[in-house]
Amino acid sequence: CFECWMVSEHQGRHSFSGGLLGYMFGLMYQLMYVVAILSGMLAQFAADSHPLQPIREGSATHFGGATAPFDCAIVMLLIGAVHIATTWHENYGASSSSTSTGQQGGIVGVMGEAISSVKRDRRVFLLGVVVACFEGAMFAFVFNWTPALEDKHSPPPLGLIFSAFMMACMCGASIGTISGPVLQPDSRVFLVCATGVASFFVIVFAVSKHYLRTCFAAFLLFECMVGVYFPSVGVLKSEVVPEHVRSTVYNIYRVPLNGVVVCLLLTNLSMLRCYGLCASLILLALVSVAAIKKSPPLPLGVAKQSV
Repeated sequence: CFECWMVSEHQGRHSFSGGLLGYMFGLMYQLMYVVAILSGMLAQFAADSHPLQPIREGSATHFGGATAPFDCAIVMLLIGAVHIATTWHENYGASSSSTSTGQQGGIVGVMGEAISSVKRDRRVFLLGVVVACFEGAMFAFVFNWTPALEDKHSPPPLGLIFSAFMMACMCGASIGTISGPVLQPDSRVFLVCATGVASFFVIVFAVSKHYLRTCFAAFLLFECMVGVYFPSVGVLKSEVVPEHVRSTVYNIYRVPLNGVVVCLLLTNLSMLRCYGLCASLILLALVSVAAIKKSPPLPLGVAKQSV
């Protein structure tokens, strides 16, 4: 998990200040969204440059058209893999007597300590609810924004729309970085969830009336909140989750998240019901963030006690 690697590298190997971590997350996501904007424009250009056609007559393998952006993605992934393999150094987070015992017991021991940490610290559990609900709603949005913007008269320029979404995310990441000295990460995530609920209510209304411009504007607002969310929740997780079980707990967070996404996909909900469910999920995330704000951190000795 890249986020675990980055937090451990920042706090452990280089001993940078905790305040700098929020700035680092903000800078990382801003640059990521800049690349995403350029990728959306490249994908649109690649898709429009050549029509979809077989490599040779009668071949089942095609190139061009809608497949061209995926071919470009393969090239980018290969470049990233080579860069990581040649320039990054591995780290394994912090060690403790309890993790040493867990490692001797294998995967079961490590998982047991991480689950115990989730049960022992209410804030760790609630943060998992926030991650599952907000990011689950976000992935459901990813699967459903295309049909919501379909127009009978002209096909939407999906690559350019994606670039606009990434521009909104980049603005959100900038807002999160600028507001870092003023608002704590839990307060930023709270405001993100509140605005996310409002944006999905607008989306439900706009989709039901087929107001494409209003729907698109609400999409941009939600994407802006996604841009604020990721650097903010990254800092919040670094403060709440103990270092010695960080990577395992982060992976535990993915289980309910993937469950939410799979359920949304398999139930074949209508677009309106799906967006309504997304609003409900983010509302639950909002309540969980409020509970985190009111919950005191677990005492250090209790947080590190062995299983």
